[in-house]
Amino acid sequence: MKKGILLLLLVSFVIGCKPKQNVTNTRLDKSSQVLVKGNWTISSVTYPGSDYIKVTSFDIADSKCFVGSTWKFISNNNKGEMALNNSSCTSFSSPITWFINDDGYFVMKIINETKSKKVVDGYILAVANQTETNFQLIDKINVGGKSIDVVYQFQKN
Repeated sequence: MKKGILLLLLVSFVIGCKPKQNVTNTRLDKSSQVLVKGNWTISSVTYPGSDYIKVTSFDIADSKCFVGSTWKFISNNNKGEMALNNSSCTSFSSPITWFINDDGYFVMKIINETKSKKVVDGYILAVANQTETNFQLIDKINVGGKSIDVVYQFQKN
């Protein structure tokens, strides 16, 4: 049993290791951006091993805290807002800047209390299964040397 607990602790620490990614393509996929425009809610966050592994999403909170979070995307100026409102988690809200490039990546900065030009760190996620009422953002993370997908399922409000 101690080995299992130690492994779980080790995996929990390893989970935070995400390789730095650079976005070289900043050409916008305007049609994808227009589909994302509006108010959305994350209906689920899934990944292999979710019963055993904790994932901190966007350096903010446990991934389970993002279920029920609300997101607003404004496509004509690439701004928006996100808010965690799960009653079993600490609430959080922040303005964001975002875009979808023509390689199919969603690029986001959480602004919080700083101007977006001064925020140097951001997040790069793949866009998948995009329709008028649903889409997924997929984050790749490293768990024990293996890459796994964390899938954020968005539903249009």
